[in-house]
Amino acid sequence: MNVILSIIYLISAVTFIVGLKKLGHPDTAKSGNLIAATGMGLAIIGTIFIHDLQVPTIIYVLIGIAILLGTIIGWLIAIKVEMTKMPELVSLFNGFGGASAALIGLVEFGNSNINTTNNSILITILSAIVIGAITFSGSLIAWGKLNGTVKSVIKIPQYNIVNNLFIIGIIALGAYLVIGNIESPILLYGILIAGLIYGILFVLPIGGADMPVVISLLNSLTGIAAAITGVLYDNKVMLVGGILVGSAGIILTIAMCKAMNRTLFSVIFGSFTANAGPEGTNKALGSIKSTTASDSAIMMNYAQNVTIVPGYGLAVAQAQHVIHELEELLVAKGVNVKYAIHPVAGRMPGHMNVLLAESNVDYSMLVEMEDINPQFKNTDVVLVVGANDVVNPAAHNDPSSPIYGMPILDVENAKHIIVNKRSMKAGYAGIENELFYNDKTSMLFGDAKSVITDLVAEIKNM
Repeated sequence: MNVILSIIYLISAVTFIVGLKKLGHPDTAKSGNLIAATGMGLAIIGTIFIHDLQVPTIIYVLIGIAILLGTIIGWLIAIKVEMTKMPELVSLFNGFGGASAALIGLVEFGNSNINTTNNSILITILSAIVIGAITFSGSLIAWGKLNGTVKSVIKIPQYNIVNNLFIIGIIALGAYLVIGNIESPILLYGILIAGLIYGILFVLPIGGADMPVVISLLNSLTGIAAAITGVLYDNKVMLVGGILVGSAGIILTIAMCKAMNRTLFSVIFGSFTANAGPEGTNKALGSIKSTTASDSAIMMNYAQNVTIVPGYGLAVAQAQHVIHELEELLVAKGVNVKYAIHPVAGRMPGHMNVLLAESNVDYSMLVEMEDINPQFKNTDVVLVVGANDVVNPAAHNDPSSPIYGMPILDVENAKHIIVNKRSMKAGYAGIENELFYNDKTSMLFGDAKSVITDLVAEIKNM
């Protein structure tokens, strides 16, 4: 039976790797997700029914109930969630993964079959508890910040020092438990609570513009926690799955930091904040000029090259389908249309790619930042829909700005710029956007879906 289970675990591990590879491209992402999910299902079934354990029948019943409830809840949430809420859902699910690792650590600490006098085992258990707790509470704070219920305002003096001392205290307490071979449930729950508190302190001060990086980092921590539990149980499939999630999350985190020209250290300890300072946020930038759907439609209809820059405002308005209709109309009239995609557009990595794929936009029309930036000087019209910080020239021009040095889409180099926003409210980083005051920029105010629908109607009449 153990040989059969090992073969099942091997097959599952292979499906994880194949699934992860397929997730690298929109055309194969769906099948990759299904392949990996099938592998996980196979591993769960094998563990429950083939693993050589003497388990009372009631335990199988409870496991079955838990799987059924989890399946129903997960399925209902997944089919009902709006695309705009997907980053929040990812953060929430990620948090539950961390909670699972922490609970496993707690259970195994009191398990008579586990030798907690063995330092390596005790370190593994404590690591699962601490990392799982940090990931759980940190992900919940990230979820709250993404949906706007949790703010980033922190007024504690020398906050980073306090935060660092807190994590040092957690490590010291863990070392005390390991070195002294102390099996104290009180201290164990104390380290769990400390981990939960640190997760809150860790994410709370991080500004909105850095949230894609934080989500990726927390996802990586969940993978590490899963790998640790795999070591604890000597379970190869948990180990492989955790390593894949952890390593992929770290790679993505580094890529996000590179795209923002920031180090991971600066994201965690010197993040963007909503109160960046008077010089960066309250400069007298001049006046703006507004335009109409009719004038904007005429400009795009007679252009040769049009670039669309999608942002979170497009997702909020659920305008991905109508923007695809606009793109098809322009292409039918001989206009060369492209979508400019910033690596951190939206609320999580790849958010805009997934959103546009949902509306069947041809993937070849999506152009990454480093490829599209040199083309803006030859672009007749840029239509910015709901994007803000990723097109803000302050990243190049204003050393006092909190986003200074962040690579952006150089839309200011285009011949004409149309910016669709509902209002002049600041973006996720909480700062003014110099682009709105550019002489080449016209502001097209209104809900993205409504405005683009008007553009479609105008172009159809031409």
